Amino acid sequence: MTDTIGGHAKSGSEGDKTMVRVWDPLIRIFHWSLVVFFAIAWLTADELQPVHEIAGYAVAGLIAFRLAWGVIGSRYARFAQFMRGPAATFSYLGDMARGREHRYLGHNPAGAAMIVALLVTLSGTAFTGWLMEEPGRAVALSDLPQIVASAFADEESYEAGYSERQPEGSLKEIHETLANVLLVLVALHIGGVVLASFRHHENLARAMVTGTKRSAGPEDIS
Repeated sequence: MTDTIGGHAKSGSEGDKTMVRVWDPLIRIFHWSLVVFFAIAWLTADELQPVHEIAGYAVAGLIAFRLAWGVIGSRYARFAQFMRGPAATFSYLGDMARGREHRYLGHNPAGAAMIVALLVTLSGTAFTGWLMEEPGRAVALSDLPQIVASAFADEESYEAGYSERQPEGSLKEIHETLANVLLVLVALHIGGVVLASFRHHENLARAMVTGTKRSAGPEDIS
């Protein structure tokens, strides 16, 4: 069989299917690094605070990279390539429910929506964790509109300058809630990967390691 990468054919190992490069090295490093650092952050919460904070900063840095790479990166890494509107996303989910969804070479509409949800929730978790690390940072929110400030602290802790009791207030609750939402999103993401792998007869987790996928067929969307 042949493996087509960068327009050149070479030997491959997946039956008689032609393989094409989809995920660039930086996307793959980002993906698995995010998995590792999120797991570290979750496992060290309230136990090893220094390690938890380092992992949180690593996650924030990875998010910043992904946002930039989503604009200037390779074809299938760019948001413009895979982002779809709500109508297309719900239509795809309906097709999934009926077992007739198209195979996408890059991210499908449901996967694209999941990426946005994960990036937004990860950003919120990292940001609230950063605010909790130094009480003075949260005090600076007093310069923002009151609707923003009130989202991070109750009136008593806010007026007290986010003193020692602040971590027990709403900021910590928001941080923990976002972390729990992330677990749900991760579970849904894994479930979607397993389902798509089964439906389209390809190992998507392995594709995120090798960077290659089966080339698009007549009914697929590239």
